[in-house]
Amino acid sequence: MNITSLLLYCFIVTFTPGPTNIVILSTVNNLGPKKAMQYTYGATIAFGLLLVISAVLNTALVTVIPKILVVMQIVGSLYMFYLAYQIYKMDTSKSTVTQTGTFMSGFLMQFLNPKVVLFTLTVIPSFIMPYYTSIPAVATNIVVITMVGFLAFITWVLFGTIFKKFLQKHKKAANVIMALGLVYAAVMIWM
Repeated sequence: MNITSLLLYCFIVTFTPGPTNIVILSTVNNLGPKKAMQYTYGATIAFGLLLVISAVLNTALVTVIPKILVVMQIVGSLYMFYLAYQIYKMDTSKSTVTQTGTFMSGFLMQFLNPKVVLFTLTVIPSFIMPYYTSIPAVATNIVVITMVGFLAFITWVLFGTIFKKFLQKHKKAANVIMALGLVYAAVMIWM
Protein backbone atom coordinates (compact mmCIF):
# COMPACT_ATOMS: atom_id res chain seq x y z
CA MET A 1 0.00 0.00 0.00
CA ASN A 2 1.24 3.45 -0.87
CA ILE A 3 0.86 5.22 2.50
CA THR A 4 1.86 8.56 0.99
CA SER A 5 -0.98 8.43 -1.54
CA LEU A 6 -3.49 7.31 1.08
CA LEU A 7 -2.54 10.07 3.50
CA LEU A 8 -2.37 12.66 0.73
CA TYR A 9 -5.84 11.66 -0.46
CA CYS A 10 -7.24 11.70 3.08
CA PHE A 11 -5.66 15.06 3.96
CA ILE A 12 -6.71 16.76 0.74
CA VAL A 13 -10.30 15.51 0.84
CA THR A 14 -10.79 16.20 4.55
CA PHE A 15 -8.96 19.53 4.78
CA THR A 16 -10.32 21.17 1.61
CA PRO A 17 -13.49 23.22 1.81
CA GLY A 18 -16.61 21.13 1.62
CA PRO A 19 -20.05 21.35 3.19
CA THR A 20 -18.92 20.16 6.63
CA ASN A 21 -15.80 22.34 6.77
CA ILE A 22 -17.69 25.39 5.54
CA VAL A 23 -20.41 24.88 8.17
CA ILE A 24 -17.71 24.52 10.85
CA LEU A 25 -16.12 27.76 9.65
CA SER A 26 -19.48 29.51 9.68
CA THR A 27 -20.31 28.13 13.13
CA VAL A 28 -16.98 29.35 14.54
CA ASN A 29 -17.55 32.79 13.07
CA ASN A 30 -21.19 33.09 14.12
CA LEU A 31 -21.60 30.98 17.28
CA GLY A 32 -18.08 30.50 18.61
CA PRO A 33 -15.68 27.58 19.00
CA LYS A 34 -17.69 25.76 21.70
CA LYS A 35 -20.69 25.30 19.41
CA ALA A 36 -18.37 24.43 16.52
CA MET A 37 -16.81 21.68 18.65
CA GLN A 38 -20.25 20.17 19.36
CA TYR A 39 -20.88 20.09 15.62
CA THR A 40 -17.39 18.65 15.04
CA TYR A 41 -17.92 15.76 17.47
CA GLY A 42 -21.11 14.76 15.68
CA ALA A 43 -19.46 15.05 12.28
CA THR A 44 -16.48 12.95 13.39
CA ILE A 45 -18.60 10.12 14.79
CA ALA A 46 -20.70 10.02 11.62
CA PHE A 47 -17.55 10.09 9.48
CA GLY A 48 -16.16 7.06 11.32
CA LEU A 49 -19.51 5.28 11.08
CA LEU A 50 -19.62 5.88 7.33
CA LEU A 51 -16.12 4.40 7.03
CA VAL A 52 -17.23 1.29 8.96
CA ILE A 53 -20.33 0.92 6.76
CA SER A 54 -18.15 1.31 3.67
CA ALA A 55 -15.70 -1.34 4.88
CA VAL A 56 -18.50 -3.81 5.57
CA LEU A 57 -20.24 -3.19 2.25
CA ASN A 58 -17.02 -3.26 0.23
CA THR A 59 -15.82 -6.44 1.96
CA ALA A 60 -19.14 -8.11 1.20
CA LEU A 61 -18.97 -7.02 -2.44
CA VAL A 62 -15.39 -8.19 -2.88
CA THR A 63 -16.24 -11.54 -1.30
CA VAL A 64 -19.28 -12.04 -3.53
CA ILE A 65 -17.81 -10.50 -6.70
CA PRO A 66 -13.98 -10.49 -6.55
CA LYS A 67 -13.59 -8.52 -9.79
CA ILE A 68 -15.59 -5.62 -8.30
CA LEU A 69 -12.43 -4.32 -6.60
CA VAL A 70 -11.00 -3.19 -9.96
CA VAL A 71 -14.26 -1.39 -10.74
CA MET A 72 -14.17 0.27 -7.30
CA GLN A 73 -10.60 1.40 -7.89
CA ILE A 74 -11.61 2.90 -11.24
CA VAL A 75 -14.59 4.68 -9.68
CA GLY A 76 -12.37 5.90 -6.81
CA SER A 77 -9.76 7.23 -9.23
CA LEU A 78 -12.37 8.93 -11.38
CA TYR A 79 -13.90 10.50 -8.28
CA MET A 80 -10.47 11.82 -7.25
CA PHE A 81 -9.99 13.34 -10.71
CA TYR A 82 -13.46 14.92 -10.39
CA LEU A 83 -12.58 16.32 -6.96
CA ALA A 84 -9.29 17.66 -8.33
CA TYR A 85 -11.22 19.49 -11.05
CA GLN A 86 -13.75 20.84 -8.54
CA ILE A 87 -10.96 22.06 -6.23
CA TYR A 88 -9.12 23.63 -9.15
CA LYS A 89 -12.15 25.71 -10.15
CA MET A 90 -13.44 26.29 -6.57
CA ASP A 91 -14.68 29.73 -5.54
CA THR A 92 -14.23 30.18 -1.78
CA SER A 93 -15.48 33.76 -1.81
CA LYS A 94 -19.16 32.71 -1.71
CA SER A 95 -20.88 33.25 1.60
CA THR A 96 -21.72 30.35 3.89
CA VAL A 97 -25.02 29.36 5.44
CA THR A 98 -25.26 29.55 9.22
CA GLN A 99 -26.13 26.23 10.91
CA THR A 100 -27.22 25.56 14.47
CA GLY A 101 -23.90 24.01 15.49
CA THR A 102 -25.28 21.03 17.39
CA PHE A 103 -23.89 17.52 17.74
CA MET A 104 -26.89 16.11 15.84
CA SER A 105 -26.62 18.60 12.98
CA GLY A 106 -22.93 17.68 12.61
CA PHE A 107 -23.79 13.97 12.71
CA LEU A 108 -26.62 14.17 10.17
CA MET A 109 -24.71 16.49 7.84
CA GLN A 110 -22.18 13.76 7.11
CA PHE A 111 -24.87 11.42 5.75
CA LEU A 112 -26.13 14.19 3.46
CA ASN A 113 -22.69 15.39 2.38
CA PRO A 114 -21.86 13.87 -1.03
CA LYS A 115 -18.16 14.64 -0.60
CA VAL A 116 -17.98 12.57 2.61
CA VAL A 117 -20.22 9.75 1.36
CA LEU A 118 -18.23 9.33 -1.87
CA PHE A 119 -14.93 9.62 -0.01
CA THR A 120 -15.87 6.91 2.49
CA LEU A 121 -17.11 4.65 -0.30
CA THR A 122 -13.91 5.03 -2.34
CA VAL A 123 -11.06 5.21 0.18
CA ILE A 124 -11.52 1.68 1.57
CA PRO A 125 -11.60 -0.22 -1.77
CA SER A 126 -8.99 2.02 -3.41
CA PHE A 127 -6.33 2.10 -0.69
CA ILE A 128 -7.06 -0.46 2.03
CA MET A 129 -8.72 -3.57 0.58
CA PRO A 130 -6.14 -4.31 -2.10
CA TYR A 131 -3.59 -4.80 0.68
CA TYR A 132 -5.46 -5.61 3.90
CA THR A 133 -8.50 -7.78 4.50
CA SER A 134 -8.21 -8.74 8.16
CA ILE A 135 -10.64 -7.03 10.52
CA PRO A 136 -7.89 -5.59 12.80
CA ALA A 137 -6.00 -4.09 9.84
CA VAL A 138 -9.13 -2.58 8.29
CA ALA A 139 -10.30 -1.30 11.70
CA THR A 140 -6.91 0.31 12.35
CA ASN A 141 -7.08 2.08 8.99
CA ILE A 142 -10.62 3.27 9.72
CA VAL A 143 -9.47 4.73 13.05
CA VAL A 144 -6.51 6.47 11.37
CA ILE A 145 -8.70 7.91 8.59
CA THR A 146 -11.30 9.03 11.13
CA MET A 147 -8.58 10.77 13.13
CA VAL A 148 -7.38 12.54 9.97
CA GLY A 149 -10.96 13.73 9.45
CA PHE A 150 -11.18 14.90 13.07
CA LEU A 151 -7.86 16.71 12.69
CA ALA A 152 -9.24 18.46 9.62
CA PHE A 153 -12.39 19.51 11.47
CA ILE A 154 -10.37 20.78 14.44
CA THR A 155 -8.14 22.73 12.07
CA TRP A 156 -11.21 24.47 10.66
CA VAL A 157 -12.40 25.23 14.20
CA LEU A 158 -9.06 26.56 15.45
CA PHE A 159 -7.88 28.39 12.37
CA GLY A 160 -11.19 28.98 10.59
CA THR A 161 -10.99 32.70 10.23
CA ILE A 162 -7.29 32.72 9.29
CA PHE A 163 -7.70 29.80 6.91
CA LYS A 164 -10.63 31.46 5.18
CA LYS A 165 -8.64 34.65 4.63
CA PHE A 166 -5.64 32.67 3.38
CA LEU A 167 -7.75 30.72 0.88
CA GLN A 168 -9.38 33.88 -0.41
CA LYS A 169 -6.03 35.64 -0.74
CA HIS A 170 -4.21 32.71 -2.40
CA LYS A 171 -7.21 30.87 -3.78
CA LYS A 172 -5.81 29.91 -7.16
CA ALA A 173 -2.41 28.69 -5.93
CA ALA A 174 -3.91 26.71 -3.03
CA ASN A 175 -6.50 25.12 -5.31
CA VAL A 176 -3.91 24.15 -7.93
CA ILE A 177 -1.66 22.53 -5.29
CA MET A 178 -4.55 20.59 -3.76
CA ALA A 179 -5.86 19.53 -7.17
CA LEU A 180 -2.43 18.28 -8.24
CA GLY A 181 -2.15 16.32 -4.99
CA LEU A 182 -5.44 14.58 -5.74
CA VAL A 183 -4.35 13.78 -9.29
CA TYR A 184 -1.17 12.25 -7.86
CA ALA A 185 -3.18 10.14 -5.39
CA ALA A 186 -5.54 8.96 -8.16
CA VAL A 187 -2.64 7.92 -10.39
CA MET A 188 -0.83 6.16 -7.52
CA ILE A 189 -3.77 3.79 -6.99
CA TRP A 190 -2.56 1.97 -10.11
CA MET A 191 1.17 2.00 -9.28
